Amino acid sequence: MRSLLFAAALLSAPAMAEDAVTTEAPTLTFERVFASPGLDGPAPRQVKLSPDGRFLTLLRNRADDRDRYDLWGYDIETREWRMLVDSEKLGSGRELSEDEKMQRERARVGSLKGIISYQWASDGAGVLVPLDGDLFLAKLDGTVTRLTDTEGTELNPKLSSKGAYVSFVRDRRLWVGPVGGEAQPITPAGEAETIRWGEAEFVAQEEMARLQGYWWSPDDSRIVVQRTDEAAVGVVTRAAIGAKGTKVFDQRYPAAGTDNAVVELFVMKPDGSGSVKVDLGLDLDIYVARVDWAPDGSAIYVQRQDRAQTRIDMLKVDPATGSAQVWFTENAARPDYWINLSDNYRFLKDGSLLWWSERDGFGHFYRYADGQWVQLTSGAFSTSAMVGVDEAAGTFTYQATSDVLTQQIYRARLDGTGEPELLTDPAFTNSASMDGAGRLLYVSRSGANQPPQSYLATPDGSRVAWIEENRVEGEHPYAPFLASHVTPEYGTIAAEDGTPLHWMMLRPKMEPGKRYPVFLLHYGGPGPQMVTKGWGGALAQAIVDKGYIFFQLDNRGSANRGVDFEQPLYRAMGGAEVRDQKTGALFLKSLDYVDPAKIATYGWSYGGYMTLKMLEADPGLYAAGIAGAPVTRWELYDTHYTERYMGDPREVPEAYAKASAIPEATKIADPLLLIHGMADDNVIFENSSELISVLQESNTPFEMMLYPGYTHRVSGPKIGPHVWNGIFRFLAAHGVTPPE
Repeated sequence: MRSLLFAAALLSAPAMAEDAVTTEAPTLTFERVFASPGLDGPAPRQVKLSPDGRFLTLLRNRADDRDRYDLWGYDIETREWRMLVDSEKLGSGRELSEDEKMQRERARVGSLKGIISYQWASDGAGVLVPLDGDLFLAKLDGTVTRLTDTEGTELNPKLSSKGAYVSFVRDRRLWVGPVGGEAQPITPAGEAETIRWGEAEFVAQEEMARLQGYWWSPDDSRIVVQRTDEAAVGVVTRAAIGAKGTKVFDQRYPAAGTDNAVVELFVMKPDGSGSVKVDLGLDLDIYVARVDWAPDGSAIYVQRQDRAQTRIDMLKVDPATGSAQVWFTENAARPDYWINLSDNYRFLKDGSLLWWSERDGFGHFYRYADGQWVQLTSGAFSTSAMVGVDEAAGTFTYQATSDVLTQQIYRARLDGTGEPELLTDPAFTNSASMDGAGRLLYVSRSGANQPPQSYLATPDGSRVAWIEENRVEGEHPYAPFLASHVTPEYGTIAAEDGTPLHWMMLRPKMEPGKRYPVFLLHYGGPGPQMVTKGWGGALAQAIVDKGYIFFQLDNRGSANRGVDFEQPLYRAMGGAEVRDQKTGALFLKSLDYVDPAKIATYGWSYGGYMTLKMLEADPGLYAAGIAGAPVTRWELYDTHYTERYMGDPREVPEAYAKASAIPEATKIADPLLLIHGMADDNVIFENSSELISVLQESNTPFEMMLYPGYTHRVSGPKIGPHVWNGIFRFLAAHGVTPPE
């Protein structure tokens, strides 16, 4: 569940303290939090370096519309910026197809406008830009060529590896044509409506972080194309309830314990001829997790994951025949655990593989060559991302959480010798990317004292030029609010088994002897780490400005703490993580400045589920709860996410029964506010409608706010303030308010 996570705490800077003393800050309202320009400053997306390393390109949002993005280029030699594509001037503004809308939702970019993705041509001469359903080729001289002009939508567009062809999906078929020429469909016509070519299936897009459904060979001579048959997948009739009517969609949705789509792979030439089927084995109930070509095009590598997600077979495939052999197998780190999929691997030119694995209990890098493994990183911490590889220098660059609350960038040798080299400032939390050759480093960083910054650096981490220095001063949109900044406090408390749990707190201005309410924001599910020393945004500061203490705690199950920290959620959702949040609430109640009768808990998606389970487990512990778009019964959620942690409900029905929020919903005795978008295609509205029915039929009081037409993301310049003002009106109505 790569779900929307509402912003964490806004962090302040000691360097701003003088301003805080001498300047009276305006109150930060929810209206301003969601308005344009964004208070965090510039928010670049899709930062890429050109193949020749001369240009850096990114999508930059507008000051007057924070959700609209244009394509900008930075000439590294001249250090000059220019807009390459103006989305308003070039775009038609026409409505996207339902398929593209759903793909955008699954990529978590459904609310964005303008340009949301692009691809560099391999020769560095231009950029492929999809916009409003059509394709354009933007060159660095400022010229833009339209490649398609149709009423339909060109999904999943790509330039081929050498740049000779452009390809895309239209009407469930893969189309290919020379750049600037006419494209033709190259996959069969006349197949059943349940057949799709060149598209990743629903769970691959939603849960596996795989949006691709076809892959060009390095020399443009062949394409691996996915064929998906959804005939066995159950149909969910999803009602997208809008303000002026309801649209009904029959959506193929593989709920936990039901059949998945059948995925096959075919290798063909760019005109569709010479097609051969890839041998994925006799078992059709598998996941195609990743597909890659060898750097020289001699082989195709397919990661085949079993339905239980405890094993990955790396298949080595002959492109000419489709025959496959198991190159190696990766197993889960322990019997009661799962495999976390990753993009942290690289096939090297000498035939070896740089690979990320949790096999020693923490995520680390290994090199596989000639049937032997060599561990390249080690320690009681997790590496979290591969940044780049410089094969000529024999080094690779990666991201790691060596101190849990910050991410740092390191460089190490591919032969495993020597010690890793720290490339970033430990005062910040960092992420990074590199060009294909690993010769130029792009670093994005933030800290408790600084909203996101970005800069270019040499491979040793030395900064060459700022891309966005983003200092909060002068005309910066957040500058007027500096005076009311508060500095976050950090600490740990012990879980029931003694495991240290990290927490973060922001406190409003307090008067001696008075006690204050707490807004406890959680996610709780496997994956997201909420407590970091990075910049969190303005939402928490707006809550603090209202006189509330803002609090977060990372329970067991969250990422970057290793296998043993995540494992307690195995077939036991709604257990350890609920108890850990209770530990946090009891800690808060022990503080003399906290009003123990005024601790409110809030979460969205998995966090909404957590709110329900927390209220059910401990009536009276929390003053009120807000559950946004909650999963209420895990049989309603999809196979790949749910079964990874909970197993197959046909095999462990008792685990699902215990994890459900429905059977004990009538135990909820504290004020509850339920929020849900009525067109949600991720956590479908049935999750809430079933809960609503149970609470109503049992005469259990609760309140709700439903949003017609909104999906899993209920946010925007007007709707965002409506959500958050509504939450605090709800809290005020139930006496969860600051002291007089």
